[in-house]
Amino acid sequence: MSFNYIDLFAGAGGLSEGFIQSGFEPIAHVEIEKSACNTLRTRTAYHFLKNNNQYDTYVRYLKGDLSRSELYKSVPEDILNSVINLPIGDEFNNIIQQQIDVNLGNKKVDLIIGGPPCQAYSLVGRARSKNKMEGDPRNYLFIQYAKYLEKYAPKMFVFENVLGLKSAKKGFYLQEMESLFASKGYQIKLFTIEAKNFGVLQNRKRIIILGWKKDLKIRVPDLENIKIKSDHTVNDLLIDLPNIKAGEGKDKFLNYTASTTDYLKTHSLRNGIDVLTQHVARPHREQDKEIYKIAVQKWEKKKERLNYNDLPERLKTHNNRTSFFDRFKVVAADLPYSQTVVAHIAKDGHYYIHPDPKQNRSISIREAARLQSFPDDYYFEGEREGANRTAAFKQIGNAVPPLMAKLISEKIFKLL
Repeated sequence: MSFNYIDLFAGAGGLSEGFIQSGFEPIAHVEIEKSACNTLRTRTAYHFLKNNNQYDTYVRYLKGDLSRSELYKSVPEDILNSVINLPIGDEFNNIIQQQIDVNLGNKKVDLIIGGPPCQAYSLVGRARSKNKMEGDPRNYLFIQYAKYLEKYAPKMFVFENVLGLKSAKKGFYLQEMESLFASKGYQIKLFTIEAKNFGVLQNRKRIIILGWKKDLKIRVPDLENIKIKSDHTVNDLLIDLPNIKAGEGKDKFLNYTASTTDYLKTHSLRNGIDVLTQHVARPHREQDKEIYKIAVQKWEKKKERLNYNDLPERLKTHNNRTSFFDRFKVVAADLPYSQTVVAHIAKDGHYYIHPDPKQNRSISIREAARLQSFPDDYYFEGEREGANRTAAFKQIGNAVPPLMAKLISEKIFKLL
């Protein structure tokens, strides 16, 4: 038995990956960002090739023996076309839905998943906005989500977003959602969940809204009750990766330097392959590297975080001395989870300093992906073929951890 789903606002596919791992079948992924769509196509190619005993073709791509266009030629066109690179909204909904209908055939949709971009509800986004994001069109993308519920009438839906959704406009948007979804025939229940309770080695709080048709007599699982016990630390994610310094690493192929850890094995992050991609670190200015060393030493010796105001005066270049004191932060290897990985990692790595002072850098693309629980054979694309560090970091920071998504999807699979 299997169930299908449509993924709206799909991003790089973290939420979708968890559902696929639980046995769900994607009908379509809809995403506005071209780079993320290429990532989705590459991952769609991976799943197709693996399911058809052609996994070696995908490995050749990871090693750089095949170009991206050659990889895509090895996959049926309808599989690649299931990734729809268009903005969800009144202008393009008809085109998007026509493509979904082609992929769907005569089947009915079991599930819709996804979460609209969260900047409009984000506490940080509102703090940085002069008008608290009032009037931002992204505030109302849930209306578009509801249009897809109305057209496809899935049994259930999964809506993911940031904590700020509860407080945005004093809860107005959340109330609007509830009444809108109710008008489409759905009851909803909101859960505040923490990724670390799902086995993810990251401190990441999110909101999950589960919706179900009012006529379904089901007992919705309590997602807040999921608490996976773990005695692992962040070191279990980093220890087998080669030492590289700022500006070093390889995009397409690099060997591991140690055997896998229990954590990587249990959650299939290494996936049994010896192909390591995107272990690439961004270059840094000498001044930043000096600050990184101070931050790491302070953690190693005192288990204290660096306060920006404690730096020597010559190293202070920011005018803001009254907030964001922890703008330089070590990803501590000896803690059970890291700080939250967010899209800002695409702009600089100051909040994600590698714990090894000899490497003296911010974390690599692959290390960020592991903190988000992406398997190592998940490749993050840019618009054009070849490495794009900024696009990869942005996709990773915006993603739902696949491991968290998998445990949620397993509960929903049993329910359906």
